[in-house]
Amino acid sequence: MTEANRDRARGMLVVGGKFHDMEFARRELLTMLGADDRITVRAYDDYDRHDLLAHCDFLISYTCDVAPSVAGQRAIRDFVARGGRWLALHGTNSLLAFLDNGKVSAPRIAPHFMETLGTTFVAHPPILPYLVEVARADDPLVEGIDPFEVTDELYLMEKHADLDVLLDTEFDGRADGFEENVWEKARHPVLYRRLLGEGEVVYFTLGHCRGHYDMRPILDRWPTIDRGSWELPEFRTIVGRGIAWAAGLPT
Repeated sequence: MTEANRDRARGMLVVGGKFHDMEFARRELLTMLGADDRITVRAYDDYDRHDLLAHCDFLISYTCDVAPSVAGQRAIRDFVARGGRWLALHGTNSLLAFLDNGKVSAPRIAPHFMETLGTTFVAHPPILPYLVEVARADDPLVEGIDPFEVTDELYLMEKHADLDVLLDTEFDGRADGFEENVWEKARHPVLYRRLLGEGEVVYFTLGHCRGHYDMRPILDRWPTIDRGSWELPEFRTIVGRGIAWAAGLPT
């Protein structure tokens, strides 16, 4: 944050994409951002206005199957490297391709974007409850947080950088429906920090949400309204702390 802008934080919020209730996520995040009048933010549904990052202190994203242009990928990487903070939520690192055999693949088509994030989404098992555990209890983002159970997408990811993992979970089994569907027993990040140059990325994989009409054209009407981790105080607390961290304002 520049000296002239020490008392306010300017940011960009990007919420958009497929198979999630983006309107719900956008409303919730804007409400949380609006709780601090020192924060000013512009909201978009893709990364096309990456030129504005030159005038921003932070970026917050909640997207699914949304890739920046090559120029946008470089702009985001430069933004972080020169000291910007990026709070990336849920599907930001997920790009999807639907194959003729009915499975879903994760094409590696935005390498600069994913390398900046530190991971690429590959698959997730069926949505069932699982335990999230604390890997770094001394970090301010998770201080005082106990292990908690979520009903959310469990992200299985490819790693591209050194990650400081704060929350994780253990999984082995199948991710049916995805091209890469057999996974051996391992621990998988749920919340991590990734340093890059003078800046930093915080990635939180939780936050799936879905309404009745968000699976089109695959399914005309999804039978339930899913809010998953959004209903948990632990999730809300960590996202709130993530916003405060991204804004970098004095407390």
